[in-house]
This record gives sequence, structure tokens and C-alpha cells, in this order.
Amino acid sequence: MPELNRVFTDRRRAESFGSVASDYDLYRPRYPAALISRLATRTGIRVLDVGAGTGILSAQLADAGADVLAVEPDEQMAAVGRAKGILFECSTFEDWQAGGRTFDLITFGQSFHWVDPALALPKLASLLNPDARLVLAWNRIKPAEPLRQEIESITAEFGVTTPAANSANNAETALQTLLHTSDFAVERIEISEDLHFSTADWLNLMFTHSNHIILEPETQTELRQRLQSMIGDAGISATNNALALDCSVSIKPESRG
Repeated sequence: MPELNRVFTDRRRAESFGSVASDYDLYRPRYPAALISRLATRTGIRVLDVGAGTGILSAQLADAGADVLAVEPDEQMAAVGRAKGILFECSTFEDWQAGGRTFDLITFGQSFHWVDPALALPKLASLLNPDARLVLAWNRIKPAEPLRQEIESITAEFGVTTPAANSANNAETALQTLLHTSDFAVERIEISEDLHFSTADWLNLMFTHSNHIILEPETQTELRQRLQSMIGDAGISATNNALALDCSVSIKPESRG
């Protein structure tokens, strides 16, 4: 496997989300309905949602008729998800024990980059039923030009990338990881939708991303004020170019020579 982005090793970022669990659930976008319908193909489909956060994707799949088990390492995030009636088990995926359970669909919503692929991919292949799928999904939300460049210019002054850039980079890293392992065949699915955010909602969304969360409080305040002043009261018109990597097992681990 080639040397790829190893953001999962940055545990300060990986473990930062619990401090903003309520905002995360309120401001993180839901996945496009067209993507959910492609995932929940029948009532009762058995789904394992890994790195489930506050259960955003889990709840959308459950509402579509899926039987969902969520795995999430942060107890504060899991508590928000449990309040939606989703079954959560609190663990990192690497340490989580399946106990003989297998699944028709395993999903990662904005979360695959937080696991070690060298450990996760063989384990994932072993958890999939025959003809089951692994789906890695990202919302990739970019403001319209020229506002996007102006936002990125300001955030760069503070040493952080925008949420849209994070999602795009993480998705491409995951794709390259999957293409360089023999266990999965990958289909790339993209679904676009136009969105609009109030200025406050956009800023609240930005500050649920790990590289914004870990900024010192005074730095967060300064960055938020700079962005608020630049964006003004008109809000943000944006496009979500959601990406799903729909993966099927091409070679089972036990069949390798």
C-alpha cells in the first residue's frame, strides 16, 4: 500500500469531537436523499455504521427501514445518537468486537480517515455477508466563487484548511487506499445538490471540524469574527458534491495465497 495521508494518527483531532457534540448534530449536513435510497435498498437490511458520530447517517438509514448498529468511540457523541433510538456500541473500530455478527452493508459517514486502513480493511471484509457492500461517504460542501477563495484565504492565515478541502482530501485518500488493496472493487458515486446557509449556520458548521475545534479559544473567536465580517449577512450559497465509494469484496481474506 502506498504512503497515504495518516490523519488517523492525530489523536488530538480524532478525539476532539465530543466537546462539540450538540453543535455537530445540529449543524453537520444530512446526506442527499438520493444517496440514502441507494444504500437502504430494502427494509431490514443489516447495517453497521462505523465512526457514527451523533448518528446522522445512522438515523437516515434507520428512517429508510434499515436495522442499524452504530460504533462510535466518543461517549458524548454516542449519547446524542442514542437519544434518537439508535443502538450504539462505544469503541474504536480497531478494538470493537463483532461477536460473530455480520452485515449486509457497512458505512462510514465522514469517518473512514479516522481508522487505520491496514487494520480496518481486512476486518471489514470479514464482517460482510455474501453480496454485501462497504460504502464510504462524504458530504463535500463548497461555497460559490469568489467567496470560497476568500474564505480559504482567511482560514489559511490561521493554519487550517476549510471543511470542504478536508472532505475532498480525505475522500481522495480513501479512494487511493482502496484502489491499492486487492480486497475491494470500487464504484465512485457522486450526487450534487445546491444548498444555502445563513452566516451563523455556516460558521457553526465550520467549527465542528477537528482542525477548527483544536484551535485555542481566542484563536477561534478571532477567526470566526474575521469570517463573519467578510461574509456579512447574506449567508452562503454552496454546492454539496457528495461522494460515496461503493465497494464490494473482490477477494476474501481467507482466499489469498
